[in-house]
Amino acid sequence: MMNVELIAKEEIPSFKFLEAPAEERHVVKEKLNGAVRLGNEFKSKSFITFQTDQGPKKIETTVWSVTEKYLQIKSGVSIPLSSLIDIQY
Repeated sequence: MMNVELIAKEEIPSFKFLEAPAEERHVVKEKLNGAVRLGNEFKSKSFITFQTDQGPKKIETTVWSVTEKYLQIKSGVSIPLSSLIDIQY
């Protein structure tokens, strides 16, 4: 079990995203679409875990959209899909 630090979403710009190890990735398209639907239709938040240069980090936030390469949250912040480890809601 990896040790994941919960951070405020406002701290994201202070980290450099890295590609998550393939064996740790647990994000599938259905989870991404579910998080977007929860955020847009129900204003519910999701826990997003992603890989950074300082180890895995987790935030709790509303997912606004998903593009081909990024997950987008509030304030124009985008997280590369390749760095995602998990999404829980």
